[in-house]
Amino acid sequence: MHSGAYGASLAGGAFDFWSFLKQPQTILRFLSWVFSIVVFGTITSKGYTNTTRVEPNNHCMFNDNDHACSFSVAIGVLGFLACVAFLVLDAHFPNISNATDRKRIVTGDLAFSSVWAFLWFICFCVLANQWSKTDSSTVLADAARAIITFSFFSTITWALLFYFAYRRYREGVSEFNQDYTDPAHDRTTPYPHSSSQYGNSDAPTGYQQSPFSNNQGNTGDYQPPAY
Repeated sequence: MHSGAYGASLAGGAFDFWSFLKQPQTILRFLSWVFSIVVFGTITSKGYTNTTRVEPNNHCMFNDNDHACSFSVAIGVLGFLACVAFLVLDAHFPNISNATDRKRIVTGDLAFSSVWAFLWFICFCVLANQWSKTDSSTVLADAARAIITFSFFSTITWALLFYFAYRRYREGVSEFNQDYTDPAHDRTTPYPHSSSQYGNSDAPTGYQQSPFSNNQGNTGDYQPPAY
């Protein structure tokens, strides 16, 4: 795809669905979307258990640390919603003609991807640390390992999304200048001199000699008619 502004062609072209699906950003967002579903879906369905059957409330499977489960669910849900929002923006991105709006979208993608890659890494470290302190059954172990594994995969996908967003930000505007000024309204540009087009450099542009100038200089040679 020919680059026009921030990694996308200039506005006005038809939307190519298959080319959109083949884009690295689209694939990574879809994978991040799936990984988020696995993390918060598994924790919601299997992450809270009650092995003692004495207390009425369930506890987080990761060393009974409810904060670990709540943090992971929050990161997964917000990441899921962000993937959907950025997929819609990516699909609409080539139809945006304003370079400033494109820059805002790319900057938002850059900031969000960097923050979420960091949060997923924190989530992975917390879950791995809490699970190493947990003594549970094999069924819980399979679910916990899946959550930890996909948290690590989410860190990788969001880091790659940050890389592609940064590359689009560096590309910026390649085919037109946002600071373009119409020469007709640019008062800092001097008018070109056109003295080379005329023999007299002191004469103003477009000056023409009066057809009566020669007669004004020869008034002394006037002869009245003889009757």
